[in-house]
Amino acid sequence: MPLLHDIIATHDRSTVAVGAPDRAPLTYGGLCALVDQTRATLNGLGIGRNDRVAIVLPNGPEMAAAFITVAAAATTAPLNRAYRADEFRFYLEDLNAKALIVQENDDTPARAIAEDLGIAVLTLTADPDAPAGRFVLEGPNTGATPTTGAATADDIALVLHTSGTTSRPKIVPLSHTNIAASARNIGVTLSLTPQDRCLNIMPLFHIHGLIAAVSASLAAGTSVHCTPGFNALRVFGWFETVQPTWYTAVPTMHQAILSRAARNKETVANMALRFIRSSSSSLPPPVMHDLEAVFGAPVIESYGMTEASHQMASNELPPGTRKPGSVGVAAGPEVAIMDAGGTLLAQGKTGEVVIRGENVTKGYENNPDANATAFTDGWFRTGDQGVLDADGFLTITGRLKEIINRGGEKIAPLEVDNVLMAHDAVAQAVTFAMPHDKLGEEVAAAVVLHDGAEVDEKTLRAFVAEHLTDFKVPRRIVILDEIPKGATGKMQRIGLAEKLGLAG
Repeated sequence: MPLLHDIIATHDRSTVAVGAPDRAPLTYGGLCALVDQTRATLNGLGIGRNDRVAIVLPNGPEMAAAFITVAAAATTAPLNRAYRADEFRFYLEDLNAKALIVQENDDTPARAIAEDLGIAVLTLTADPDAPAGRFVLEGPNTGATPTTGAATADDIALVLHTSGTTSRPKIVPLSHTNIAASARNIGVTLSLTPQDRCLNIMPLFHIHGLIAAVSASLAAGTSVHCTPGFNALRVFGWFETVQPTWYTAVPTMHQAILSRAARNKETVANMALRFIRSSSSSLPPPVMHDLEAVFGAPVIESYGMTEASHQMASNELPPGTRKPGSVGVAAGPEVAIMDAGGTLLAQGKTGEVVIRGENVTKGYENNPDANATAFTDGWFRTGDQGVLDADGFLTITGRLKEIINRGGEKIAPLEVDNVLMAHDAVAQAVTFAMPHDKLGEEVAAAVVLHDGAEVDEKTLRAFVAEHLTDFKVPRRIVILDEIPKGATGKMQRIGLAEKLGLAG
């Protein structure tokens, strides 16, 4: 299979590849030149194939271009720019990063952490008058002898951390074959052509934006126009400027867009969306209906996860079928339902969703225990519970794992537990999901204090906020005399929101 950087080189060099609102666009010719320039720069600094390069950049065209161009020479590791210093230290150490890319004059704590760890800091400089996405990298020579040249099929293009049911997130390595397969799958599902224009409002440290918006667009020879990140107050201005034929987002973003549509009727009337895509968490059927009614375009709900390089299943474009409440049919990898013992189940039977295919990771890095439970006879166990109907459409009925899915952001409860337990007043802590009408789930926690200790909810939330990024901070912390436990004495996360009266 051709790799993404090879596919890009086959497109019309004069057509637009990367854009941004109110910026001159970068053509495919310009992007190809940037691939060569970035590879030469990295190789010259002692960085090459399979060397880990962490990227901490604002959302926008430079982040998109950096992902594509760095991956053509090394391994990319995009990180959330909102992380606190403690989080950057964990991720940079866990990744064994060789270099960190930061924007010129950005005072991100990642810079100081990298310097403290002896990781080379590369500065990205972008001229605002240059085409969107064009940049220059500068930094110290690492003194290493890299494996130079273009990345190959089995080289790792991207590593991302995914939260597990333990406090230590797992590293998911995705090869160039994985990425190219997923980009192709999405392009086929959405019938992308060079006439399409994608408006990206997704964060580019997340698999959804990196693959569905950026990689799939560039693999299809179409253009992706990158915003600074989702902003409900600005999105209709971007719609007006870019005139996209499609965008992809999580349900909470779609809901925010709908809430402001009535104030932007002229922009909506001028739009010509071919479709709207939704993924990363369940889209409520009423939201799907309202989106289609307001924008006059079909809404395509898809199912993705990091370990699958994003897309696994998707509803179909017209004249194909769209089933509200379903995440669609297999859209690239094989999709099946398996019982706990490893037996594949018939249509109509509920069990664990399993997948296999070119876009699926070969396994978590340095984690044999996780791999032993995640793979059965070549099938990857998603941890989601679902059922396939007679038409092959998949409905997700629940999650087998305890991960909190806050509007598409996945939070490992034990990570929050450990921070709460670091507070002097806290003796026990258990973090769990409580229902939320827009996000699907919100983070909550229950704590037991040491005898004689005093602390209030506001103080505990502020303490967590000092160590974890905002979306991981519990919105409710309940202080109890005793946390409910199961028969074996373990604290129970499942059902705790209902037991504590936080279930709605």
